[in-house]
Amino acid sequence: MLSTIVKEHQNKQSSRKEKQEQKRKEAVQAANNLTQALVDHLNVGVAQAYLNQKKLDAEAKQLQVSATNFAKQTQSWLLLVESISSALKEIGDVENWARSIEGDMRTVATALEYSYKGYTQFIFLHYTFEDEKLIIFNLLTATQDVRPNTS
Repeated sequence: MLSTIVKEHQNKQSSRKEKQEQKRKEAVQAANNLTQALVDHLNVGVAQAYLNQKKLDAEAKQLQVSATNFAKQTQSWLLLVESISSALKEIGDVENWARSIEGDMRTVATALEYSYKGYTQFIFLHYTFEDEKLIIFNLLTATQDVRPNTS
């Protein structure tokens, strides 16, 4: 009888150990599954952050290239505007030069006109644009204002 009780006790203990081992294996598997699920969940966020960082880096590089191109384009525009400004200034200089030549030619034409008409006493002619009067200095008389014949 004692041996049967001991055998029963050993069988029950063995059965409990097997159940306990089975439950331990299930707990370990559940813990592994939970750990894997948590890691996967965290990895999704990390992977998304990594992809976002790669996109930001690519866009930053593209922005830098665009900014450099814009700076070069702006510089070329500035050079173009400067050359246009210089050309306009030269045109203005040519216009002033042409006005000066035109005035000198009018002075010469007036002198030739007076010389042709026999007015030899006039020795200096000067045309001013501001008041558009021909000022003729007369050797024999005082200064006179005379308008030339423009027709």
